[in-house]
Amino acid sequence: MVMWVFGYGSLIWKPGFNYDDRLVGFIKGYRRVFYQGSTDHRGTPEFPGRTATLEPAEGEVCWGIAYKITKKEDQEVALTYLEVREKQYDKKAYVDLFTEPAASEPAVSGVLVYIGSPDKKVNENYLGPASVEEIASQIIRAKGPSGPNRDYLFQLEKALGLLGCEDKHVSDIAKEARRILSEEVTIS
Repeated sequence: MVMWVFGYGSLIWKPGFNYDDRLVGFIKGYRRVFYQGSTDHRGTPEFPGRTATLEPAEGEVCWGIAYKITKKEDQEVALTYLEVREKQYDKKAYVDLFTEPAASEPAVSGVLVYIGSPDKKVNENYLGPASVEEIASQIIRAKGPSGPNRDYLFQLEKALGLLGCEDKHVSDIAKEARRILSEEVTIS
């Protein structure tokens, strides 16, 4: 049995597991938002970073990459790895992946995706909505064991650009982060 995993954040540029094929595509009914706190990778418990999660959004789509894992051994290794990497994401969903905007039928069904839900009882790291300025400011100051949070933001922006995918939320935050950083350089 084949397993598919959908990446919409750092999994786009750094999957970290063996896969047999990958498809650029989108899932429907969700949008990517920087509402998930990261206290283990891109921030600390004292100063959380912000990473992408998915939020249900009628009529929206979220572009990313789906990875196909065929071998049972590779699937087990990937799931073990993802359970650690994505441990701050409290929800798993199985979604349909589309590769063509006009398609009525998905290219692949049953694609696994990790989501940080807004339920603070089960997801203590959910930070929720904030202004673009607040999100950008938090991202440029946070860093954790996986590096500066800003690297995550700029890598995601770049990876989406290379895929030809526009994401206004990501672009707006990255633009604001660069503005803040350039002001800090000017001041010092």
